[in-house]
Amino acid sequence: MFSGVPLALTGGVAALALRDIPMSISAGIGFIALSGVAVLNGVVMLSFIKDLLERGMDLDTAIREGALTPLRPVLMTALVASLGFVPMALNVGGGQKCNDRSASCVIGGIISSDDANV
Repeated sequence: MFSGVPLALTGGVAALALRDIPMSISAGIGFIALSGVAVLNGVVMLSFIKDLLERGMDLDTAIREGALTPLRPVLMTALVASLGFVPMALNVGGGQKCNDRSASCVIGGIISSDDANV
């Protein structure tokens, strides 16, 4: 469930480095939001696996089905979150210094953490 969090944080740090943005309080808030999304994706997958096991499916099949069946909702959640933060990351108006840091963390981290969950 928490396996996506270290990869999400790594992606957030990489996104900050690629955009040459320093770590700040705004970036820390982005990391908190990112950790929540990464854990949520793990919870969705594990709850589906648990449901399959309760229905009597063997462990190997439940893990395979539990990783593939909720794939679409997990990827759609990640896509919506990533695309929703793009305008905030590319903002050039007021508040840009705060918004681009947190949005860059979330976008970079979601991209790297969903690779772990898939």
